[in-house]
Amino acid sequence: MTLGVFLAVLGAAFLHALWNALIKLGTSKVGGMVILSIVEVPIGLTVAMLTPAIDPAAVPWVIAAGCTHFAYKFFLTYAYDRGDLSRVYPIARGAAPMAVALFGAVFLADAVSAQEYLAIAVLAGGILLMARGVFTSGEDRKLLPFALGSALATATYTLIDGTGARVSGSAAAYVAWVFVADGTFFTLGMLALRGWDVIPRNWHAWRMGAFASAASYGAYAVSIWAMTLAPIAVVAALRETSILFAVLIGWLAFGERMGAEKAVAALVIVAGVMLTRL
Repeated sequence: MTLGVFLAVLGAAFLHALWNALIKLGTSKVGGMVILSIVEVPIGLTVAMLTPAIDPAAVPWVIAAGCTHFAYKFFLTYAYDRGDLSRVYPIARGAAPMAVALFGAVFLADAVSAQEYLAIAVLAGGILLMARGVFTSGEDRKLLPFALGSALATATYTLIDGTGARVSGSAAAYVAWVFVADGTFFTLGMLALRGWDVIPRNWHAWRMGAFASAASYGAYAVSIWAMTLAPIAVVAALRETSILFAVLIGWLAFGERMGAEKAVAALVIVAGVMLTRL
């Protein structure tokens, strides 16, 4: 991996943490996520027009991914309503690859290596340590089921995307259409659940939501580009430094409490995630 690619992947990791921070920063987390979702649609359509058409066989996978992304966003916004960025993000981000690894251990036992079992153990330890802080520091315990729900949704759409992208014939086009489905489903779903008042009416919220949406796509696009120039496993592992960026943003920008236990838990989770990628 060249220095340029290394710095680009670090930038992608920062962008992923940043769009989560922007959602957390907004007065209405659900409103911010709705704006992000609305802006995802034209971004996805633009990319779809510039890429080859996907195989029709991939359409069910696109729809399934869009539905699962709805669950991911729903749980994540409610987690951010109840907890700090530096608490929620590491749990949600770290538990997802652990769930995927556990799925492989149960249903694909012959494909699981000793390193992957070690990764599961490290991740479990880091997540338990991070979750312990919720109880010892008197934080809202309801953030845990929402953060874990977000992680399970992430694990599910990761498994869906693995098949969908292969069936589609064009990974870039597949992701573009997932953006369209994701943005449409979440927007319509929140309108059905919360009514038109869920859409913020002020320019500041729209500006932040649009930037978060662009950062979300940018984080993905840079990662995919980097994977064409460097080993995929190394890129995948390096981008998990987004957990550290989220913890630092929460601590330095939002003034969230940062004790030794939370810092160690974040580092352990990053180590565990990297083990699942390498």
